[in-house]
Amino acid sequence: MLSRPKPGESEADLLHFQNQFLAARASPAVKIVKKGDKRKGEEGSTDAKRLSLQDSKDVVMLDDFPDILPALTPAPPKKSKIKSACVHFEDEDPEERLESHDQHITAVFSKIIERDTSAVAVTMPVPSGDPFPRTFHRSEIKSEVKVGSGRKSIFAQKMAARRAAEKAATAPSAAECVQIRSAAPADPDPEGSAEEVPLPSIRDDKAGDFLTSQRPCLITGEGLGSQKSEQEAQAIHKENLEKLRSMSEEEILQEQEKLLAQLDSSLVAFLKSRRGGGEGQKKELKMEQNRLEEFVESLPVAQHGAGSSLSTQESGLEESVRKEENMKVEITDDDLPVKPKKEWIHMDNVEFEKLEWMKDLPPPRQKKTKKGMQARFSLKGELIPADADLPTHLGLHHHGEEAERAGYSLQELFHLSRSQVIQQRTLALQVLGRIVQKARAGEFASSLKGSILRLLLDAGFLFLLRFSLDDAVDNVMAASVGALRALLVSLDDEKYLDWTFSWYQGMAAFPFVPNNEEEEEEEEEELNGTEKSQDKKLKDENKPDPDVARYDVVKGLLKTRIQHRLRYILEVVRPVPTVVLDILHILTHIARHSSEACSQLLDCPRLIDTIVREFLPTQWDPQVAEPGCLLTSLHGVACATAMKFIRVLASGGRNATARLLNKFEMKSRLSRFIAEDPLDLPLPREEAIRLSTEAFRLWAVAAGYGQACDLYRDLYPVLVRILQSLPELLNTYRGKSPMIELSVQRATAVVTLLIHVTQTAGYTAELQAKLSSNNLEDSEQIPPPPVTWNQVSGLQPFLETSLKKFLQEISQTETWQTLQPLTTTYVIYLGVYYSACSQQPSVNPIDCLEELERLTSEVLQPLLSQPAIHSMWDLLSEGKAGGPEAADFSDILHLGTSAKLAQPGSAAAFFSKATRGALLRESYQNLPFIRSCYVSHFVHLQPTLLRSQASYQGRNYLIQSMLLPEVKGPILPSDWPFFPLISLYNKVTNAETRGAVLNSLPLDLVNTVTWNLQWVLLLETWRAKTLQSIPAAAKLARLMCVFLTGGDLFLEAPIHRYTAALLSVYCQSKALDSLNLDAPLPGLASFHDLYISLLEQFEGVSFGDPLFGVFVLLPLQKRFSVHLRLSVFGEHTSILRALGVPLQQFPVPLERYTSPPEDNLNLLRLYFRTLVTGALRHAWCPVLYVVAVAHVNSFIFSQDNTTQETDAARKSMLRKTWLLVDETLKKHLLYYRLLNAGSPLGFDLYEQLPPMRLKYLQMVTQKESCSASPGEGFSTGLWTMSLSLKTGGLQWRTTTVSVCSSLEECWQLAFDKMESYCSTELSWTRRAVGERTSRPRESSLSS
Repeated sequence: MLSRPKPGESEADLLHFQNQFLAARASPAVKIVKKGDKRKGEEGSTDAKRLSLQDSKDVVMLDDFPDILPALTPAPPKKSKIKSACVHFEDEDPEERLESHDQHITAVFSKIIERDTSAVAVTMPVPSGDPFPRTFHRSEIKSEVKVGSGRKSIFAQKMAARRAAEKAATAPSAAECVQIRSAAPADPDPEGSAEEVPLPSIRDDKAGDFLTSQRPCLITGEGLGSQKSEQEAQAIHKENLEKLRSMSEEEILQEQEKLLAQLDSSLVAFLKSRRGGGEGQKKELKMEQNRLEEFVESLPVAQHGAGSSLSTQESGLEESVRKEENMKVEITDDDLPVKPKKEWIHMDNVEFEKLEWMKDLPPPRQKKTKKGMQARFSLKGELIPADADLPTHLGLHHHGEEAERAGYSLQELFHLSRSQVIQQRTLALQVLGRIVQKARAGEFASSLKGSILRLLLDAGFLFLLRFSLDDAVDNVMAASVGALRALLVSLDDEKYLDWTFSWYQGMAAFPFVPNNEEEEEEEEEELNGTEKSQDKKLKDENKPDPDVARYDVVKGLLKTRIQHRLRYILEVVRPVPTVVLDILHILTHIARHSSEACSQLLDCPRLIDTIVREFLPTQWDPQVAEPGCLLTSLHGVACATAMKFIRVLASGGRNATARLLNKFEMKSRLSRFIAEDPLDLPLPREEAIRLSTEAFRLWAVAAGYGQACDLYRDLYPVLVRILQSLPELLNTYRGKSPMIELSVQRATAVVTLLIHVTQTAGYTAELQAKLSSNNLEDSEQIPPPPVTWNQVSGLQPFLETSLKKFLQEISQTETWQTLQPLTTTYVIYLGVYYSACSQQPSVNPIDCLEELERLTSEVLQPLLSQPAIHSMWDLLSEGKAGGPEAADFSDILHLGTSAKLAQPGSAAAFFSKATRGALLRESYQNLPFIRSCYVSHFVHLQPTLLRSQASYQGRNYLIQSMLLPEVKGPILPSDWPFFPLISLYNKVTNAETRGAVLNSLPLDLVNTVTWNLQWVLLLETWRAKTLQSIPAAAKLARLMCVFLTGGDLFLEAPIHRYTAALLSVYCQSKALDSLNLDAPLPGLASFHDLYISLLEQFEGVSFGDPLFGVFVLLPLQKRFSVHLRLSVFGEHTSILRALGVPLQQFPVPLERYTSPPEDNLNLLRLYFRTLVTGALRHAWCPVLYVVAVAHVNSFIFSQDNTTQETDAARKSMLRKTWLLVDETLKKHLLYYRLLNAGSPLGFDLYEQLPPMRLKYLQMVTQKESCSASPGEGFSTGLWTMSLSLKTGGLQWRTTTVSVCSSLEECWQLAFDKMESYCSTELSWTRRAVGERTSRPRESSLSS
């Protein structure tokens, strides 16, 4: 037998012992037993052999690993080997292994020091007469005894009660203790009392308790690590007491303040809680016990000896505390969720704390406030009302917050999705997926505030699903796939996209790229399109995944390489059919995102190979077609969803389609699923029809690029057989069969295929001619497709016959609704066929026309006469009915206001007058020139135009992708009809901004502007709805550019005529009502700035043109901004002399200028000033003269309550009006009555003032006469100035008659009058007037 190692032996001795043990081959004292892996089940004889092998030598063993490397098959599940033995190698020396893992001997043997037990008390067992110590049962102890406030087991409580009972056996009675307490103060020991130290009288009870206590409250001595820790703590406590007794009250308070200032507030609160909080009455019990002990110790020896310990008193007090605690948690049978029975073992004492969680929940609280409550959802993803009281057995109450409410919040579901329990993770992901699906359907829109989807995405839901996809557990993986499908895929959208596939241009779909991407920086705007896309791609690659996913979910998922994970799940994990379908739906949605996403899916290793091999095989088990067969795995079975994914992937571009057809052998799959009838496919009936439909759609997409047309020759008999069977479609599925819809979709897919094959064959001759011409200038030679027109022309009779038969069912509403998609596809095919037929050199045009006439009379006319078609005509908006003659007739009947602008006296009168009908006729004849004008201005859209032409003309060989360009706003601005005019205006404005003078405008400037105006007139007359999106103010602003471009360009005859015609349209009552110049206008920073430019242009080059004047007057209506009117009457008063638009030619009612009355005091003063000074006269500007007179008259006779300043201003203006020398103006201002368009003045006058006005006038004027001072030298305040100036031999004389309240005001008015007449520099005038003003007595003044 080997000896044990002893202290003092070295490592060499241990190695010697080891060699002896290994040489003796003795069995070890410890046997290592390897527990079986629960995941592997029962261990067989293989494990026993493996253990014996491990005993003999070190061998590396790998579970389930064959000797020959297998092919790429699903790998075995990974097993955890952490708990297994370490791996050993056969050629490894045991001694070296032990040496490498062994530590120094000091780590095992160190100096052993025995514990000092000298101070430990030895307790001898209590002798008894029994051979063994007496046992006891906890039932013998009273059950109501309970010690401590913490949670203790029943056994611990019984043991504490037993110890208390043992102490009570040796303790004196409570009566003795009370006698001792009562005798102590009456007869104290003199010596003992003399030895006591008196305490400060001012200290409170707590301080007294602390100073008289013999045990510390905070210091326990546990951390000292010695046996005398309690003695050390007691010594510290006594030292503290002596220190406190030696200090006065002031010193104690000072030290207390210092400590409170230095210590943390939380630490002070903790110390106070340790001192005063505690356990309540139990601490008071201990304090009372300490006082009794100190009091007994202070008694004389005789009394101390006569007394005994206070155990009984302690026990009695503890008993009372226990009873009070038991009363606080009094248990009744009604409170217990489980009623204990007598026959239950060990249930006589019920622990209420352990059963409290089983109590019934309180009813949900009714919140009467309007505050929103947290949303909670059921396991089905349904929103649970806040006041719903659901039973607990539904499993909706397993949460901490708001335990009484049923359901789980999003936060709790997120927390549950990260649980270590597989079932909890799975359930959370499933519930979140159902919530997302219902949120996408809009079920929570009216119940919840905000968007659940946005909230989930901001919380990281997308990456939670992405991380869950990497889970090794199949259930978690399946739940995350389902939730991701609910987040990304809308099955309704996919259904409608499938329906629209066979519509006109139905294969062209918009990509699923979001249009709310981050705005590009300013410097990126200077880059061209290619540089922008490359720079944006680099930025996306450098961004973190969450930042990319914030504005584009699919792009963020692709950055996480989700396609590789989905390929692994399909190829290796091989999940159940539901998960496979969800993955295929997700991949389809990703393919719809963009052409870049399609490229990434195609470049993913083995993804397309796996889908084609596993889900589009050419052969599979026919048992799947048997009724009632439960499909446990979709691998190895043809699937329509997989074919749809390939079809959507092919829509990403012609290169992707070529790779699918050639590299992934999709041509053979197309032949397999098209050649065989769906009824013969070993699949369920509906799945077989869907698979055949998707195969035809994939072929149609390929034919849309001009590819896979060689299959047309091979499958021509199949197509003919299908076309022959189409008329019998209704006979096959009579009634409302669920199969009829799928069969109609398959038929429309077949016709859509023939449409694109026909389009491709229609350009075969053209491409063949280009190729045979050997034109070396062409950089790229496109080979003709392998299908000719003669090969496709024979199918037209089949389709026409079927169309005629279907049209016979149009009277049957239900049948027509079912067959309408197929009938529409027939009509599209016939349109494509005859469009291509007319371009074929081998077809006689006369024969083609005869066929069209026959088709029109036999098919189209009966179709258009059907009542079911009448409702469709409402969708074709043709604008106003009638041609140019109707417009002239409308003008003759005065239905519009356009005739006003063609009256004699305007600049247009010099040119030959043309009616609006003549202008429309001329515009219609110039449509080719109008088209060329707009095409030249939209030259930057040439690539988009070529792509659109290739698509609508059927040039399939030029189409690059079925996905439309990424939506980044409209291709053209909303005001595109005015684009040529705006371009010219911007060219002039930009040149003037740079300080240059643009002397050279385009040579065809007049033609360009004329064509632009002609096109706008055509649209406004016959297609008014086209321009409804443009505000009326924006139209007016664009039309003003005619006057701001090219100097006197507006005086050109055609431009003037068409501008006047458009103005008449915009001056109609409906247009004027919709005119709003105060609202922001698209493309215009400020209308006020544009109007100022118009005023300056009018001052420079207007020549008094009435048409230009109308554009100046239009924005001065009362309901528009007052700043526009202030600009005219304040800064640009010079235009008032040239703004001579006659009242009879003005197309806007004057009521829009005079109603309501003006309330701006500054503008009213400007009105009065221009009238009095003569700057505004009826002969010069009749429109604004009428407006100013009307507003001044309304103001001076207004008697409404207003501010003191306004009241003083209107009275002063009325007095000045009464004292005017110009009797005509005075009469107009005082006797104005109302507007009258038929009057030469534009308004009517009172013959005499109404009594109320006359009385008010007399009151104001008499008050002024009475207030005049006699020393001023005049009684009425009327001054007449006659001023003569002679400068350089030039004599200038004028007489200014005005009303002034002072001499200075009179001179100011005279000066203003001279300014209005003088066109030279006014410096000499100012000096002359200044001299005369300084010598008023020498000037010729008369009153």
